[in-house]
Amino acid sequence: MEIRVEDTADWPAAHAIHKAAFQRTSEAELVRRMRDDGDLILSLTAHADRPAGHVAFSRLVLRDNLTLAGCALAPLAVIPELQGQGIGSALVREGLERLAEDGYDLVVVLGEPDYYRRFGFTPALASRLKTPYDGPYLQALALSEKGKQAHGPVSYARAFAELK
Repeated sequence: MEIRVEDTADWPAAHAIHKAAFQRTSEAELVRRMRDDGDLILSLTAHADRPAGHVAFSRLVLRDNLTLAGCALAPLAVIPELQGQGIGSALVREGLERLAEDGYDLVVVLGEPDYYRRFGFTPALASRLKTPYDGPYLQALALSEKGKQAHGPVSYARAFAELK
């Protein structure tokens, strides 16, 4: 399996992956809007013998600490017939490694705690943030010492507010 940074040729496949995984177009449209708005920080696709998975990381602003580089992981999708084979995990791990190398301090995700815990995400760090998605499924991962100090109100990419 190959994981690579998404390019324009991957856009139709990424859309199809999200549509198949979620059985709706909302997440695929979220990625498109973030791409159009310039809010995607990192977008990765996984390819086996065909496009198999996609993950997006978008701009996140911590209003009490504008020097802290944060991002949101969402959405993550793998085509249904290939789920459970580690493709999603590989996409997340690759994304987190790239973000750490690029100097990002914090990643926030809204998702299943049992799944995201394996990457180091915790609700404890996220509980210090104020987001539209506060609750038990909001988790955060510090990629640096600075990220461990994250707190306060958070602003997501505009496309999240338009999510249906």
